[in-house]
Amino acid sequence: MASIYQQQLGSEFTKLHPRMQERLAFASTDHRAFIGEGTMERVWHGPVYTQPFLRIGLLRHIMFPDAGVNVPFRIENYAYRDSFGRETVSWIRRFAFPKHTRCFDATMVRSTGRNCIVDYLGTHQHLAVDIDLSVSERGGLRLRSGEQRFYEGPFRFRFPMLFSGLADVEEWYDDAAACYRIKVEVRNPTFGKLFGYHGSFQPRWQELPPNRFRHTPCPGGRKNGNEVTVSATYPVESAAYYHF
Repeated sequence: MASIYQQQLGSEFTKLHPRMQERLAFASTDHRAFIGEGTMERVWHGPVYTQPFLRIGLLRHIMFPDAGVNVPFRIENYAYRDSFGRETVSWIRRFAFPKHTRCFDATMVRSTGRNCIVDYLGTHQHLAVDIDLSVSERGGLRLRSGEQRFYEGPFRFRFPMLFSGLADVEEWYDDAAACYRIKVEVRNPTFGKLFGYHGSFQPRWQELPPNRFRHTPCPGGRKNGNEVTVSATYPVESAAYYHF
């Protein structure tokens, strides 16, 4: 089965670096997970007036107000079919600061109706973000966020750009250093740079039988108009499950 990234990029997928193709080609039928461990050379945030925005994100594992250098980092990607039968990929990120571990989690699906990847952010996945994919000049994957929609109980609306964080992400493979690299920048059209990080990590693949998934009791899995929010589904031994 083709992954959601292969489906979305089409023929452009072959322009990715071979190691990026390997990283992004797995699907639920492969029963394996991508685990990356490394160091973020720098994790940063915007000026003091951006702190309230970041602290709101902290509550739901979207962003956080911490900064540092040489921060131990872990990323876990699991491909599975959600309860609505959609091919889904989780992005579970952990940043181990000296006093606590911060989380930045998301779950991606491909929307044929919107012709893009849709990224459901955080623990409750109430924020759905359209993601434009492209291949960068160095054969990396470029992700840029677009329209954002918010769902909370009876409230459903397009999230105003005034209060939105627009992400620009690139992940690529560095042949010289034999590692994956990532650079993330989140900015607001009015307030400027909010949050970001850059660094590198080494990969390993973990075999994952189908029965290793567990649904957490967070209030996901609801239909919201033409979209369906996804339940938080993590493998039993994932970092998200153990909250390390």
